[in-house]
Amino acid sequence: MKIAIDAMGGDHAPKETVLGAQKAIEHFKNLHITLIGNEHEIKKYITNSERIDIIHTEEMIEATDEPVRAVKRKKNASMVLTAKEVSEGRADACISAGNTGALMAAGLFIVGRIEGIERPALAPTLPTIDGKGFLMLDVGANVDAKSSHLLQYAIMGSIYAEKVRNIPSPRVGLLNVGTEEKKGNDLAKQTFQLLSEANINFVGNVEARDLLDGVADVVVTDGFTGNIALKTIEGTALSLFSMLKSELTSNFKSKLAASVLKPQLKGLKTKMDYSEYGGAGLFGLKAPVIKAHGSSDATAMFSAIKQAVNMIENDVSKTIKTAIEEVYTESL
Repeated sequence: MKIAIDAMGGDHAPKETVLGAQKAIEHFKNLHITLIGNEHEIKKYITNSERIDIIHTEEMIEATDEPVRAVKRKKNASMVLTAKEVSEGRADACISAGNTGALMAAGLFIVGRIEGIERPALAPTLPTIDGKGFLMLDVGANVDAKSSHLLQYAIMGSIYAEKVRNIPSPRVGLLNVGTEEKKGNDLAKQTFQLLSEANINFVGNVEARDLLDGVADVVVTDGFTGNIALKTIEGTALSLFSMLKSELTSNFKSKLAASVLKPQLKGLKTKMDYSEYGGAGLFGLKAPVIKAHGSSDATAMFSAIKQAVNMIENDVSKTIKTAIEEVYTESL
């Protein structure tokens, strides 16, 4: 099993990427990793090079680069070469914590879409109160969507939840402004009808306020709405922890209380930590492409690698391809 990783993408690259890769090599004995980036910088943090190769390049895609233009013009950028490792058959999956738009462009233009998939979807696993988490797609790959796109998102998300997250008959919900069948705009109403007829465990409309309660295992929406929901959840969590920290350090009594509650607070933070769930998968491509969080540390990178390993072992891309073919066959 081979995974290619953009070692230069992300806020803490290449150090945290390399440390995460080494942890993965120790954990998965049949895994081979290729790190793409500045060899001199990468080697500073490698203590065990067993089953780790390096492809040297000094070119990289910056966070401020225009995604499509950067992928087309920077032919030797670490992210571009990472995607090529997959498209040319030298790797089974690829990972980057770099520019999200550029990775989506590289996935589309270099790795390529599964035949029959109209639009890929960017899908992170987000935390829930019970610690199980839920998959949301799309969160920004396509800001505009048709009901047929959302149907494909639901099928892909259901396959991933069952095969990788080991959830039998995963519950699929449609993000909407109310739970009633007739709620929402035309897109929501049309999608509701398609999902009701699909071969998935569709539980109906779900509201944003119920997402963290674990109302569904897979939540489907268009990229515009999904991105807003994602950033609202992230922003709310960060704000709450910031306010909690401020209150618990405001005076001697609160500091004393904080010391007593430290184990519980640490557990709460872990439960809401994105790094425990890996990265956001770009579903609908010929091979697994994982977008790790831009601020990924070694733990988050290890989780993203583990996610890619599970997708490879369960042949998720092939399963999605087969499922989409069956949908089109039934519609003829």
